Amino acid sequence: MPRSVLSKRCTLQMFTSRYSQLISSQNIWTSALLNADIYTVTTPSFADSITEGDVRWRCNVGDKVSEDEILGEIETDKTALPIHSSHSGVVEVLLVSDGDKVIEGQELLKIRRHDSDTFSSPANATTLSSVGTISTNIESSDIDPLIRETDVSESRALIPPTMQNTPFDTISSSTIAPVPSANDNSAFGVISSSRSDRRVKMSRMRLKISERLKASQNTAAMLTTFNEIDMSNIVSLRNTYKDAFLKKYGVKLGIMSTFLKSSAIALKEMPVVNAVIDGSDIVYRNYIDISVAIATSNGLVVPVIKDVSNMSFSEIEIKLNYLTDRAVNKQLSIDDLYGGTFTISNGGVFGSLYGTPIINPPQSAILGMHAIIERPIAINLQPVVRPMMYVALTYDHRLIDGREAVLFLKKIKSSVEEPLVMLLDI
Repeated sequence: MPRSVLSKRCTLQMFTSRYSQLISSQNIWTSALLNADIYTVTTPSFADSITEGDVRWRCNVGDKVSEDEILGEIETDKTALPIHSSHSGVVEVLLVSDGDKVIEGQELLKIRRHDSDTFSSPANATTLSSVGTISTNIESSDIDPLIRETDVSESRALIPPTMQNTPFDTISSSTIAPVPSANDNSAFGVISSSRSDRRVKMSRMRLKISERLKASQNTAAMLTTFNEIDMSNIVSLRNTYKDAFLKKYGVKLGIMSTFLKSSAIALKEMPVVNAVIDGSDIVYRNYIDISVAIATSNGLVVPVIKDVSNMSFSEIEIKLNYLTDRAVNKQLSIDDLYGGTFTISNGGVFGSLYGTPIINPPQSAILGMHAIIERPIAINLQPVVRPMMYVALTYDHRLIDGREAVLFLKKIKSSVEEPLVMLLDI
């Protein structure tokens, strides 16, 4: 029988027809072909206070993914919930677009398992490579209705990269678009010589942060007092014991634990700083839960270390390390962020020398730490160079008087400058 070859530029409809002939002539199980080993990923469970969020994808159609891999996240007002892959396989289709609003239980994407590309019937073991993937350039080696494995694999080399792995049931003529050239920067949002603007939707978390900060300014009568701390003793203590501390507890000994512990001591002595105004009442909290500001790619988050006054330095460092990792990896839960009676913000990690932090509502005060800078100071009328840090306490002057604020900051200063006094609780 003479060989007949389909045109290298066969139409989508012709391929669809041959695809259907293949199914009918070889008695392939179409239900297995089209539906088996395709899994749907839905939104993760929301906390009680959250009803919706915005999707941000880290994957694209055709990407190979591993089980439990993070495929994207759902940004809510308070945190970002990771979207995990339910199986290893290939992303078949994204059911929602990047930035779309979703609710709990909504279907987000479909995944086809790796081993679902081979199908057979009980009568004739027919192997198809990449079945369900469209090629508009199929070359057949015979006139029989069988599309061979070599037909599909060879034709894939002719498909533009943007079309490879496109799901069969989603392709249309409007899907096909030219591949951007290597010099085309329009799709990447980079700054170029052209004078233009680029509008980007603000994330839910950033919106919430902006609302809370402005509400804080509009509500509290904020005032800031400053002081400076000689960090010589705490730096020396850290350098002496950091290796032993790391070996025993598995985390580094930083300076944040010192400020968390000293703040807890100061809050116990000045309970009004730990209090809050509620209408015409003052609510005094008999517990100390300190929020720690952590910068992430989505914005500033403030996870809470609870009951700090009853924790040791090692317990504080372990908890802080745990929350920082969860914040950076966008895995903070609502419980991690809930509450807080006082906040510490360390702008010094970015080199900030001086600044006035904004109160984190509904709290009444926030401590701002800054960079440690060696500079000359006078001790016993003699100039010496010491590692110094400026600290700032912003407080709600409706509740906290200047006297309490100044004494509170001086207590932190004395505790940090003499850490042994703090450790001995005297």
